[in-house]
Amino acid sequence: MNYIDLHCDTIMQLMQQENLALKNAPTQVNLEKLILGESLLQCFAMFVNLKQVENPFEYGMEMIDCYYKELEKNQDLIAPVFKYSDIEKNQKENKISALLTIEEGAVTKGNLSHLRNLYRLGVRMICLNWNYENGIGHPNFILTEGKKPDFQTPNTKNGLTESGLNLIKEMNRLGMIIDVSHLSDKGFYDCIANSNKPIVASHSNARAICNHVRNLTDDMIFQLHKNGGVMGINFCAAFLNDDEEIGKQTIKCAIEHMQYIKNLVGVDVISIGSDFDGINPDIELKDAAGMQKLFEEMREANFTEEEIKKIAFKNFLRVLKANLNESFILS
Repeated sequence: MNYIDLHCDTIMQLMQQENLALKNAPTQVNLEKLILGESLLQCFAMFVNLKQVENPFEYGMEMIDCYYKELEKNQDLIAPVFKYSDIEKNQKENKISALLTIEEGAVTKGNLSHLRNLYRLGVRMICLNWNYENGIGHPNFILTEGKKPDFQTPNTKNGLTESGLNLIKEMNRLGMIIDVSHLSDKGFYDCIANSNKPIVASHSNARAICNHVRNLTDDMIFQLHKNGGVMGINFCAAFLNDDEEIGKQTIKCAIEHMQYIKNLVGVDVISIGSDFDGINPDIELKDAAGMQKLFEEMREANFTEEEIKKIAFKNFLRVLKANLNESFILS
């Protein structure tokens, strides 16, 4: 069973550790593991921590350079996606597809010319926030040194700024997917109200099952389904179960979230968003090589083959097709 993963932080790991290569790095995602897991497409997030870098745009550019250097070294195994038809082309050539994404909208500095240049470089999805305010929108909790974050009380007051609203409108025009994972609850609804294309929560689960503000409420899931978007089930133990030790039982817990969402609105809103290489690997489904085990247990949990295909890859392909401009040329 082929699958698409909406979010991994593997490039961050390659940037932070010397002498690692995408082909065989001891990370949760590498090319050898993607092949074993039967990956159709992997989204690679360029994650920028605003408290650790002086210039988010410049650091984002360095990450993009690292990403392309790794693709060039392995062009017999993996190829980038710029438009929807590239996926079919890559599949015919027996190559994994790679989608370039950004996690932290501050990389754009709220500057639409930066956004357009990132599009020209191949960025096709942007997670608007991480865990800091960034001039575009507000997160659901703030990381403050010396203080424990409140993971149960969502931010329902502060959403997108005027700059953020302008950014998502330009993303719609260009054909870039709006990603609301990490964004405040208010920001989520701002995106729903102002985007004319399907949006995604690339790595977020159901809050009714695990009461963490990184997850989506029932109403948010309803609205996302109505919008035609998807949510990627995150394998982080803290987002799967209120008891992290139980959450380490990745497959059982992930299926519990899927079943809940299926009963709520159906399977069309569900995708996979592992968060590999951004989460603790001390979990049952420890890396991309084991993805087929998830699908095997979904069959045992009475998901039909068509439902599994939708969750594994069809739902996100639909969102990609709705967002990506097939022959868009920037003037």
